[in-house]
Amino acid sequence: MDFDRNLQKYAELAIKVGVNIQPNQTLLIRTPIECADFVRYAVKCAYENGARNVYVEWSDEECSLARYLYAPDDVFNEFPHWVSEQYVHIAKEGGAFLSVYASNPDLLKDVDPQRVANYQKASGIALKEWRSYTLTDKCKWSIVSVPTKPWAHKIFPDIHENEAVDKLWDLIFKCTRVDQEDPIEAWRQHNANLETRTEFLNKKNFKTLKYKSSKTDLTIGLPENHIWESGASVDPNGINFNPNMPTEEIFTLPHKYEVNGVVHSTKPLVYGGNVIDDFSLTFKDGKIIDCSAAKGEETLKNLIATDEGSHYLGEVALVPHKSPISDTNVVFYNTLYDENASCHLALGSAYATCIKDGANLPREEYDKYGINDSLTHVDFMIGSPDLQIVGETHDGETVQIFKDGNWAF
Repeated sequence: MDFDRNLQKYAELAIKVGVNIQPNQTLLIRTPIECADFVRYAVKCAYENGARNVYVEWSDEECSLARYLYAPDDVFNEFPHWVSEQYVHIAKEGGAFLSVYASNPDLLKDVDPQRVANYQKASGIALKEWRSYTLTDKCKWSIVSVPTKPWAHKIFPDIHENEAVDKLWDLIFKCTRVDQEDPIEAWRQHNANLETRTEFLNKKNFKTLKYKSSKTDLTIGLPENHIWESGASVDPNGINFNPNMPTEEIFTLPHKYEVNGVVHSTKPLVYGGNVIDDFSLTFKDGKIIDCSAAKGEETLKNLIATDEGSHYLGEVALVPHKSPISDTNVVFYNTLYDENASCHLALGSAYATCIKDGANLPREEYDKYGINDSLTHVDFMIGSPDLQIVGETHDGETVQIFKDGNWAF
């Protein structure tokens, strides 16, 4: 009974705080079939809160794997136009999108990496218009995760998969504050706390951030009129929503051409059904000029080669090492969770909302403001207990932002 109640509370949180569904609004839920129990509660909650229509797009990893293994090569250069048209139609009509991210980190480990890379690029091209809505908060969207047996087994390989799923559920309920008496109020307070630090960073209007640890030595320039954001976002109608649940980050966009030095990953990155681990990237004038990885190097190179924009950064995010998700001491092999346990960067598209009036800028003007544009946006984790971050303002003031992996203010 406790689990079922928590599952309902989690679904309510996703609907009322995540996408914050409004009366007469359409909702599209994208989810693996294993997450059906959660999704059924979410659909019910959405209708109870006034949704006009709720569509569910089901996926199945075993079917996806069969396709990757046995379909003709040219299939992976295609993406169903009716899918992208549906997404854009819902976005234009003011609809909302809830994605359940619960993939098997090793699903495609035996698949030709080129097939994966081709399909990632094809889907990126097809969904670019829709992603222009999410990247500029012109529609409400949110991502949550629900345990599946393959994912839980990856995290806890030494226990029975059913026990692993139960253990992962406990962590998810804790990290999303579902285990609290009133999760919705807990999220209101959490968003307010994040906003306090966000305001401090915005007042400083830093020119550069300098990252230093035992493996990372990186300088990141920030564009004029950049904006730090956190927690809740706001749609064009002034309605709050939480794109990531959980979230512990405060983020902005780097200047596309002002990133120099070397950065080293501190957690595995799951991309395209494969794990990339222990990797480093070298930047010169914003562009990646060298990379290496102890695991998944070919997948990393394919990611970087997606298009010109995937050679550059699109996000810089601050997350203290001492935080609820990090304190679990668990590597989740799930970017939604791992990125909120660690400072991270992202290859690919920037969130245009992170620059003054950026949501209204035409794409052809992005480059002159230092805003990166790409078919992809992939976060990777770089935080560590020895990470130091120093910001320098336009008038030469230096401010310690992170000391030994945590906030210095």
